[in-house]
Amino acid sequence: MKNYYDILSTNCGDVAIVANEVGIVEVAFQQGKVAVGINNEYQLFDENAPLHLAQAKQQLAEYFAGSRKYFDVPLAQNGTVFQSKVWQELTNIPFGKTINYGQLAKNINNPKAVRAVGTANGANKIAIIVPCHRVIGSDKKLTGYAGGMGIKAKLLMLEGAHFKV
Repeated sequence: MKNYYDILSTNCGDVAIVANEVGIVEVAFQQGKVAVGINNEYQLFDENAPLHLAQAKQQLAEYFAGSRKYFDVPLAQNGTVFQSKVWQELTNIPFGKTINYGQLAKNINNPKAVRAVGTANGANKIAIIVPCHRVIGSDKKLTGYAGGMGIKAKLLMLEGAHFKV
């Protein structure tokens, strides 16, 4: 299955969006440790690219412009059953709201799996659309973010979320 990509320039830096014929595979800030390594496996957006790649780019542009609060593009993220459960639950966190890892573990009916939830959260490859940035510490302070703590803070401020620095 061929992967297509496009780049969106935002006020938080360039964001790579990768899709295959099934859905969005990856959304990653190009600075930091999660940058998409564009190589021969990836085809730059062209007329053969799936429609949802252009839709995702448009929806993300609207998000950064402050006019979009949810996403409705198909996703094709691969992970374990547990990871998929965590990622699905992340999509239920409303725009502008935050939760902590303990709450996320309770929400998936596995309250003792706080560390595993944190690991699954960190393995999310679809930034913003699967909003792992909305998970913060129980003390309301920011915790790690693959795109960098500065970007996490900017995303939460864009959404009007409350957190401590």
